[in-house]
Amino acid sequence: MSEKKVYLETEDYSVSGEKFQLLYNLEFDMLETFPQPNDEQLPEYYKTEDYISHTDTKRNLFEKIYHLVRSVSLKRKLKLIESCVSSSKNLLDVGCGTGDFLQTALKNNWVVSGIEPNLEARKIANSKTNNSVFEIEQLEKFESNSFDVITLWHVLEHLPNLENHLSVFKQLLKSDGTLIIAVPNYKSFDALYYKNFWAAFDVPRHLWHFSQQSISKLVSKKEMKVTKTLPMTFDSFYVSMLSEKYKKRSLNIFNAFRVGLLSNLKAKRSGEYSSLIYVIKNN
Repeated sequence: MSEKKVYLETEDYSVSGEKFQLLYNLEFDMLETFPQPNDEQLPEYYKTEDYISHTDTKRNLFEKIYHLVRSVSLKRKLKLIESCVSSSKNLLDVGCGTGDFLQTALKNNWVVSGIEPNLEARKIANSKTNNSVFEIEQLEKFESNSFDVITLWHVLEHLPNLENHLSVFKQLLKSDGTLIIAVPNYKSFDALYYKNFWAAFDVPRHLWHFSQQSISKLVSKKEMKVTKTLPMTFDSFYVSMLSEKYKKRSLNIFNAFRVGLLSNLKAKRSGEYSSLIYVIKNN
């Protein structure tokens, strides 16, 4: 069994107010949320209108910024997946939320499929994608070697059976396919600055918390390798805004911007951005 010690204690600031520990997994240089909700408990922690990826609402500053950034990010994501293929364009987006990325890919001649556990988000996504979005059980029903690209945009940290899911993704990819994973980075400056108030810990919805070494070690066990690592520079600003709210119970937008900017500037040298995109191929 991997050696584990308490890295820090934090709480669920957005839904329950419950306290959790983050345990350090030495083998994978990874943090694990403890205790982890079981399959029956976990959906209860998503029952909030503030979980933006499950809605299309624009009620306040956070949500307006989120949607503005998402519109820019969609173009960048499309450009990235386009760079990964030469002929066929079969995409699986796991945890696709309300389906905006799939819709963008569909409009650019991709054959799309999505997985979304949340019923309401899935309904919205299906309205945008000609009913191409399914429950998570569908993962086991896709044929092997079906997809040129599989994407998980801030999703891997939510999946309970981490290593099993990575095995499934490898099986579903074509031999020359690409797995793209975007996750928060607990070694970024904004994470170290906000500590237990860092919004990207998002316990207990985030079950795992990754470093660059974590992802490399996890995929290498599946005979895959990280071929490219890309920054998500907007994340430091958005996460810092939420972190300010959790820490001070009010929004200090100026300090959030300062911390977000400083995080990106420091990451230019260290590579430790608030969130990172990993482009992964078979060995």
